[in-house]
Amino acid sequence: MIPQPKGVSMTHETHSIHDFDYRLICEYFASVERQGPGSPEVTLKALGFIDGLTPASRIADIGCGTGGQTRVLAEHAPGTIIGLDLFPDFIHSFNAKAQAAGLQDRVQGVVGSMETLPFADEELDLIWSEGAIYNIGFERGIREWRRFLKPGGYLAVSEACWFTESRPEEIERFWVDAYPEIDTLANKVQQIQQAGYVPVANFILPENCWTDHFYTPQVPMQERFLQQHPGNAAAADLVAEQRREAQLYQRYKAYYGYAFFVARKL
Repeated sequence: MIPQPKGVSMTHETHSIHDFDYRLICEYFASVERQGPGSPEVTLKALGFIDGLTPASRIADIGCGTGGQTRVLAEHAPGTIIGLDLFPDFIHSFNAKAQAAGLQDRVQGVVGSMETLPFADEELDLIWSEGAIYNIGFERGIREWRRFLKPGGYLAVSEACWFTESRPEEIERFWVDAYPEIDTLANKVQQIQQAGYVPVANFILPENCWTDHFYTPQVPMQERFLQQHPGNAAAADLVAEQRREAQLYQRYKAYYGYAFFVARKL
């Protein structure tokens, strides 16, 4: 989970996340392919539950980061894709990578907030968001974004969930402090239904989405990052927090993780 810089609006106050410097966050997370747990295989698995996309389809990837998953979408689904993220440095990287992949005619990144999306009502055929909806809150996000979907349009989001009804105190406290809306899969599905969608599919992301695709790629760059910012307490805290997250995942991965939810607007 990417920590929020000071001054960025969040639905809930978070006590376990420092007020990290905006530039440090961008620099740190822009150096890895994905800014949250996931994988190309998981992106394609979720995409497999979505029907009816055509070259005329309009797709939005909200909280797109540098666009690792967006490029996978563009390579396997028709239509045009707008990637939206709050961090300009992420969008600069997003557009550069889209151009390098020859996707610039169909894929464009824009700077913006998921709280005020730049789309018209019923403009989109698909809203995608991997590991980012927590920034606005799951329940608020699925309700507010619904109006931008065409009737029958799809929502596909990944979200932190509890796998069990009870957890050890250490991991319970960590996640409730970081993201009070974390909940069980069953309760997330119920929220989707109550927001006016038909649940299509949900599945738990495999462990390698956390290890091979998120935490492990950070390891070789963490020492370089610290060397580039000698004596910078904020940089040291940021690395320490990411290392702590990785340790907690290894210790408590049986109790929590990310799940993908695919739903269709009624």
